[in-house]
Amino acid sequence: MGDAKLSSRYEIRPLKIEHLEWAKAVFAHSFVFGSPIWRNLYPSDKTARFYGLYQASDYLIKYQILSELSLGIFDTEYEFKNPESAASGGRLYFDFGDPSIAEEELLRQMDTPLVSIACAFDAFYAMDNRRVAPVTGRLPASASFHAALAARDPRDPKAWLPTAPGQVLQRMGTATRADAEGGGFMKAMAHDMMRRAAEKGFRRIQIECFHDAVTAVWTNPPVPFKGSVAGEVDTYTLDETDADGRRRFPYRPVRQRLTKVYVTLR
Repeated sequence: MGDAKLSSRYEIRPLKIEHLEWAKAVFAHSFVFGSPIWRNLYPSDKTARFYGLYQASDYLIKYQILSELSLGIFDTEYEFKNPESAASGGRLYFDFGDPSIAEEELLRQMDTPLVSIACAFDAFYAMDNRRVAPVTGRLPASASFHAALAARDPRDPKAWLPTAPGQVLQRMGTATRADAEGGGFMKAMAHDMMRRAAEKGFRRIQIECFHDAVTAVWTNPPVPFKGSVAGEVDTYTLDETDADGRRRFPYRPVRQRLTKVYVTLR
């Protein structure tokens, strides 16, 4: 796949802690309103779910920003809608007490130059799953996919699990503002992250993909990198057994290919 280029008005930069709230907003809005899985699996009360996911994602996003491995795309020509935003460099205007706010108005309330994020961390330093649990609480079906993909990965864990820092980069959280989609941001940032990770000495990048376009980008990286699908599952056929021993299909009626992709950097 050829290298991705951005318009000169956009700049890829590492996310910093001062971008935390902006990144949470982009993440939550994209997942609730834009994801082919979550927007269809949970079609009602989306604004309330957005508020909840935004608040629940604090640890998930902060942990990855503090890793200094997460990236964002910033609009260097962004025109602020409010003078308060211009004074601070960006601001959110959410009213968590009003669940009637429409998707488009929530975007307008995200008055910041951040248009896209790609979160990542060093896989040697695992996240605390107990602190990620609030995110799962807002998207209950998401509790199933990690185990399902792991079960379908034929590789010997000893061959790919990190044994030291700086070996495997874990990607977790790809999101672009709905009013900025179609600009090639996800692809450009993926390619940029591959190069940065290789320069830092990482051997591989691993990512779970919930969208066909994301899978396509990560399985077709620019030369000299190589991408492969380590495991995949069809959400429609993904089943589990509940506490009462009953078989259930947590993703139905949604049908989406989920993939576990790894990119070999060297």
